[in-house]
Amino acid sequence: MWSINVVLVDDHPAMIAGVTHELGSSPTIKLQGNAANSTELVALLEKTPCDVVVSDYSMPAGEYGDGITLFRFLGRRFPQVKLVVLTMLDNPAILGSLDDLGVRAIVSKSDAVSHLIPAIHAAYTDGKYHSPVVDAVLKLRTAQRANADKTAALSPREAEVVRLFVSGMSVNEIAERLNRSKQTISTQKTRAIEKLGLSGDTDLVRYAMEHGWVTSSQASPEP
Repeated sequence: MWSINVVLVDDHPAMIAGVTHELGSSPTIKLQGNAANSTELVALLEKTPCDVVVSDYSMPAGEYGDGITLFRFLGRRFPQVKLVVLTMLDNPAILGSLDDLGVRAIVSKSDAVSHLIPAIHAAYTDGKYHSPVVDAVLKLRTAQRANADKTAALSPREAEVVRLFVSGMSVNEIAERLNRSKQTISTQKTRAIEKLGLSGDTDLVRYAMEHGWVTSSQASPEP
């Protein structure tokens, strides 16, 4: 039977033991060795057949660094070796940087270690696998980026009108405060609603509250 040659690198012995036990249950995965830092990992890869590296993100000790620095190095030095990142980190920026780097198999240590088996198979076949925690974080990041893009599309004057409107001011009050006509303020508010993909004033207030433009105590009451 064919098998995927795997090397594991993590600086926590208990994690090494747990993953080793889990991978031992898969007839298609052969663990070729483990390392505690990037120095040991590179030495191991130089002499050991390996299809997939399962690596922790944070491993401070080691000649070749850790995290993105290490993963970029591995991509240059061992381009044929695939990568699965196993991490406790759930920061959207860090997980997003892995995704941007092209790391398609990421497993959170907060999820069951059994997720490593499908992740290894996905990496080996150039597929994609995110464990549940990672998937949720990256989906949230995608949604936040989309919302940021929408917000950026507003002109400064439209954004100003929206901010004042959702804080409780009427169109007439905004017009007086900004020294613009009521029609101009109404038009700018309508354009902002259209650019944000919303359907009316109620959605605008809700959107502003959900995305931190205004607190619930500041927002005008929904109709």
